[in-house]
Amino acid sequence: MSDTAGDRLVLASTSPYRRSLLERLGLPFACVAPGTVETRQAGEPAAQMALRLARAKAEAVARERPGAIVIGSDQVAVRDEDVLGKPGDAERCRQQLAASSGRVVLFLTAVSVVARGGAQRFEHTDRTLVQFRVLDPDEIARYVEQDRPWDCAGGFKCESLGIALFERIETLDPTALTGLPLIWLAGALRRCGLSVP
Repeated sequence: MSDTAGDRLVLASTSPYRRSLLERLGLPFACVAPGTVETRQAGEPAAQMALRLARAKAEAVARERPGAIVIGSDQVAVRDEDVLGKPGDAERCRQQLAASSGRVVLFLTAVSVVARGGAQRFEHTDRTLVQFRVLDPDEIARYVEQDRPWDCAGGFKCESLGIALFERIETLDPTALTGLPLIWLAGALRRCGLSVP
């Protein structure tokens, strides 16, 4: 989407996954990199981290585009008490998936919508539980080679071949696991005055 098309609606992200999800709502929008440093603060609970980062992204772009409705989002994956980041490369991805084999991982997907120069704000955090199958090392290696998911929290792409790694997913919004809960977001955008079918 072009910048002129996105004068009204801006996604504070350069993620191709979030961009693809937002396109499903059929609204013109622009994507702007928020430049937010995505690090965890000492002792910060995972849900608080996700919402803080989503808010920081939205606010950073809203300062540049005060007349726009700005969407910021962040996702944090948690296995027991461990926060799982994006693996970054194939080896770390294989290690992360091996550690998740047969276990449950919680995905917290936070969204912050800022409008009217910050005078209007809506925020939400979606919780998705993913139960992994027991995965053998060869299966993990084949999956990582085929899907190349090291830029994804948790080390998989649920919208692709990664869906075959699970026993079940428990969520109120299936789009949340990919990175942007559209059911909640569509309602928030309507409250901001946009016409969302």
